[in-house]
Amino acid sequence: MAFFKKNYGWLIVSVLATLPLIPLVKTGFDGGKENIDMLYHISGEFSIRWMTAVLTCTPFFILFGVTNLFVRQAMGIATAVWSLLHFILFIWAEGFLETFTQFNYVAGFVAVLLLIPLLLTSNRISMRFLKTNWKKLQRFAYLIIFLSLLHIAILDKTWLIYAIIVGIGFIIRIPFIKHNILQWRQNRKAV
Repeated sequence: MAFFKKNYGWLIVSVLATLPLIPLVKTGFDGGKENIDMLYHISGEFSIRWMTAVLTCTPFFILFGVTNLFVRQAMGIATAVWSLLHFILFIWAEGFLETFTQFNYVAGFVAVLLLIPLLLTSNRISMRFLKTNWKKLQRFAYLIIFLSLLHIAILDKTWLIYAIIVGIGFIIRIPFIKHNILQWRQNRKAV
């Protein structure tokens, strides 16, 4: 029971990230190129959703004071898994060389490549080993979200809502704004 108490957030994120795979796997085995096309579009959608969610963790902390590093790590792992699944399904449907035929595909490919080191170092052992360099490495997430938003914007998919959420998150991170919000929260607690 102590394991569940300590890791409940990580477990919840893991379940939420895994549940959508069940119907996707069933649909994928039903066959047909149309199903594969649909699967890689759906996997891309889940990928950008998880990426947006993980990048809202810091603004959420700034606004409400709630944080959990291991939940954030689980969300990052979900992002990377969904992104890799998206890329694998794309290769299956279109072929690897198709990756280099359009700029938006290249942007998505680079984003997936940059996610791999983040995925491999999203664990406690890597955090201890890399120390301050771990946080520097994790900052590649900002470039990854930019490339991902560029990828879906050029594809003319639903990108605006994700850009707005991420943009608001970046505005909240601006030191002046962040300081004022934290000060306001501190003053509210004192009252």
